[in-house]
Formats: sequence, structure tokens, C-alpha cells
Amino acid sequence: MAEMTRVVLDTMGGDNSPGEHVLGAVNAVKEKEDLFVYITGPEDKLKEELAKYNYPTDRIEIVNTTEEITCHDQPVNAIRQKKDSSMVVGLKMVKEGKADGFVSSGNSGALLVGGQVLVGKMKGIERAPLAPVVPTMNGVSLLIDCGANVDAKASNLVQFAKMGSIYMENVIGVKNPRVAIVNIGAEEEKGNALVKETFPLLKECKDINFIGSIEARDFPNGVADVVVTEAFVGNVMLKLTEGLAKALVGKVKEGLTSTPISTLGALLVKPALKNTFKFFDTTEHGGAPLLGLNGLVVKIHGNATNKEVKNALFQVETFKKQDINGKIKKYLLEEKENA
Repeated sequence: MAEMTRVVLDTMGGDNSPGEHVLGAVNAVKEKEDLFVYITGPEDKLKEELAKYNYPTDRIEIVNTTEEITCHDQPVNAIRQKKDSSMVVGLKMVKEGKADGFVSSGNSGALLVGGQVLVGKMKGIERAPLAPVVPTMNGVSLLIDCGANVDAKASNLVQFAKMGSIYMENVIGVKNPRVAIVNIGAEEEKGNALVKETFPLLKECKDINFIGSIEARDFPNGVADVVVTEAFVGNVMLKLTEGLAKALVGKVKEGLTSTPISTLGALLVKPALKNTFKFFDTTEHGGAPLLGLNGLVVKIHGNATNKEVKNALFQVETFKKQDINGKIKKYLLEEKENA
């Protein structure tokens, strides 16, 4: 039997907590025999939710917590003061080696602080970026960073590019992934001070497949596999992409049901539309991993459904099996030796 992957799931702090989180965990262990899930939160509520389902009871364990970090809490204070929260307890389990990864839909700021302070960054990592996989016309692209480091330096972006390449090649299976930096034009001389400083550094990297600049309008077309930027721009791109996709799907559905004839036509094209709409569904690929830490921390949407929760748990399993942390550490060692 394959080695068990142990994941901690924070069931509190999200819009659909704890119901969708518990269902996601149940569905995950039903599908994967080598997956064990710790669920953190109030024991009474979690027992009530688990009682609704039939599942392998030996592979889900409740870790009782008495506090919750909400979206209104100040991140640093929340991590320091709410030591028995579902988030802090879960992060500490990863730090202590009791689990391989942690998944949460809770307070983003607190998760970023907790990940870097409690789990800790790898030696040699300057900043830990959030890196979601986003659907594109050519499959998926990794957007790195999308929310963790709004004031990044050029050297940070170079590390993001390398870590993103490792992730795309080993987790997503894209060989020699194309790396691009977000810019306002394709020309090398364009961009703000950060882009102008970073571009030549990426160009000099022999261990990544750097293809130059990418404009935001080209991002959905999948012209690059790893899209590098600092967190402010990355977060705007991610939120705009998600919002536009939701609006487009909504308008298509509205148009297809606007008249009796269009409704009939919708029934005929329903199978094809189902696959098309699936293309816009970001939850198919799990959450955004915080790369460069000593253990895996994955951020999922605040309104995550059980499907996104399940896929994020699978994401941790893939991360462990492909030894992504080991590969990142190898890159850091080689970088140090070549310095």
C-alpha cells in the first residue's frame, strides 16, 4: 500500500464552514485510499456534520479547537493571540511534522503570516509566493505571485519563476514550462522599475525557459505556463479573470434561457456547454499553494465548495508524491554553489 499522505483541513473561517469542508474531506478519503485528513474546528459541530455521511472513519480525525480566526481579525494579532484557533493549530501540526500539508479558506492575511512564521520559510527563500493554477485556452497557467508580496524585489521574482517552473513541471506535468513576466508591452525596454530590473535577470537564467513579457490580455490565451509578477498586479489579474469568467458564464446562461426557442436549443447543446463551463471553473485545480515553505500551505477561496476542498486535499498529495519541497531545496543548493 502507498505511503499515507496526511493533510490538515481548517474547517472554520470560510463562508461555507464547516459543512462544505467536511463534505470535501469525506469525498476525498472515499476517492483516495492513501489520504488521511485531520479536520480542525469545534468537535461538536464536526461530529454533527460527519454523522451525515458514510466514509472510512479511520481516515478522518477531528482535532478539537476552541477559537476561530475571522475575516475581521488583524492577521498578525490573530496568529499571536488565537493560539487554539483551527488555523494556528493546523499550521503547527505541519510545523511539527504531524501532517504533510494544510488547507484553509480562512483569513488570507493570517494564513500568509502563519505560514511564514509558524511553518517557516526554507533557508534561502526570500519571499513565499501564492501560486494558483488558472484555466487558459491552452490548459492552465501558474500565476505567481497572486497575493502574498505586494512590494517584491527583482530577486524575489527570479525565485518565483524558478519555483513556479518546478511546480508546473512536476505537479501539472508541463515539460520545460514557458516563463513570462507581466508587462505593459512585449518590448524589453517597457515596464516599471521592477519589471525593467527583473527582465534581464530572468533572461540570464539558464535553468528556466524564459520567453519574455506577457500582456494581461494574452494571459487567458495561455501563451506562457508560468506568469511572474508581484502580488498587487497578480491579485488584480486573478480577481479580474475570475470575475469576468463568472460574468460571461452568467450572460451565456441568461441568453440561452431568454426565449422558448433558445431554451430548446440550450437543451440540445447542454453536453457541449457543460465542458465549456468547466473550462472556466478554477476550483477544478484546487487552491493556491504558498511555495517556499518547509511544508505545504494551500489557500482556497473563502466561499469554497466541497469540490474545491477535495481538489485542494488532492493537491497536497501530489505535492508530497512529487517531492516539490525537495526539488525546491535542490534548486536553492545549486544556486548557492553557483553563486
